[in-house]
Amino acid sequence: MNPTADIVLNRPKAARRRKPFSIGKGAALILFGILFVTQLYPLVWLVLYSLKNNEEILSGNFFALPAKFLWNNYADAISGGNYWQYLLNSVKVTSITMAAVIVLSSMVAYAISRFRFRYANAVMLVFLLGMMIPMQSTLLPLMVIFKKMDILNTHMAIILPYIAFQLPIAIFILSGFMKTIPHEIEESALMDGANIYRTFWSIILPISVPPMMTVCILTFIQIWNEYILAATFISSASLKTLPFGVYSFVSQYSANYGAIGAYLVLGAAPVILIYFLLSERITQGMVAGAVKG
Repeated sequence: MNPTADIVLNRPKAARRRKPFSIGKGAALILFGILFVTQLYPLVWLVLYSLKNNEEILSGNFFALPAKFLWNNYADAISGGNYWQYLLNSVKVTSITMAAVIVLSSMVAYAISRFRFRYANAVMLVFLLGMMIPMQSTLLPLMVIFKKMDILNTHMAIILPYIAFQLPIAIFILSGFMKTIPHEIEESALMDGANIYRTFWSIILPISVPPMMTVCILTFIQIWNEYILAATFISSASLKTLPFGVYSFVSQYSANYGAIGAYLVLGAAPVILIYFLLSERITQGMVAGAVKG
């Protein structure tokens, strides 16, 4: 038997199927490299910014490493910016908002996607219209409403708008997934004696965990660093959230820019950490309803 033929036959399939490097593949790699650098650089710059003193920051040399890493900027940020109090307020507001959005959006999505009624599409359209309303356009009417409700300068004054603005996208994601759930599952549960509420809580919700995780992550990212509504409806220092801590380092004639950078890093760290840990969940939830299950 020809030994050359043996070598060819025993060659791994991956080696035989290897394609030559193409110009298109090289261009795509260059494009992705540029996108990666442009997305990563602001984070790296912010970390370097937080470790410099005012002179180095104001020098305008953005690419330079700090002459000395000033880790005490982070200690100043925590002690001088009421970090723990504002962090607790942000966790409280964000947690309540996420829980309310999940419960309300899942019930609405279940009703729209699983119940047979004439105006299901119209109801869905009404909720989707909420995605096109700018948050800034609601400040004045909300101020009037909340003043009459006597909830200004409370966390409820920002939690309610947060829930309202996050519901449309949450309903859109969950309803798209729930439409793919086979109706036979519900029919079997009804035949076994389960009512509509038991079917929803015990069957539909557990199946809908992937898109619900996506809703939680998107809601967290949107609410964590929100400033406009919080600045409009919250005035007490004890109720303010993380974005307000930056102003603790700005006075009439000076500013501690290093501490400001450190505070921004501390405020963004939870969002970045959660996103990288659960980024795969976002993709799974967004495409969960794209394929009929």
